[in-house]
Amino acid sequence: MKGYVQIYTGDGKGKTTAALGLALRAAGAGLKVFIAQFVKGKPTAEMNSITRFSDLITLRQYGLGRFLGNAPDPEDVQAARAGLEEARQALFSGEYKVVVLDEANIAVNCGLFAVESLLELIESRPADVELIITGRYADTRIIEKADLVTEMKKIKHYYDAGVEARKGIEK
Repeated sequence: MKGYVQIYTGDGKGKTTAALGLALRAAGAGLKVFIAQFVKGKPTAEMNSITRFSDLITLRQYGLGRFLGNAPDPEDVQAARAGLEEARQALFSGEYKVVVLDEANIAVNCGLFAVESLLELIESRPADVELIITGRYADTRIIEKADLVTEMKKIKHYYDAGVEARKGIEK
């Protein structure tokens, strides 16, 4: 099966949710999935669910959960770059048919790693691996290289009315 590059970007809710839904669908079809979460470093409900599918879905977090809104520390950069290298290894391992780089666009935007690193992954990935990249602020060069780009657009969000992220829905 030919693999494609999918991008989920924009300021609306649902980018990670879409990627996780795709991962669940792939696992249901017997495909192995590797999910690298950048920036994120706290336990989430999806981590609990994914452990039930640990034979088919591997999820790793490479965020230290501490810099959003501030400049990243060298430790944040090191963690993200180590995560990108592990994701690269998964991409080329032959073991995984779907690789998700969750919040990789944010990682680029925050300076955790260079957009050229993502472009190189897109260009050199095995032809039979589906690559999904999520996060706001997708670089135009990433968008140009992708086969599918979906922009999540916020029309209305209850966050604007002060609703905090809810367990099982947003976190």
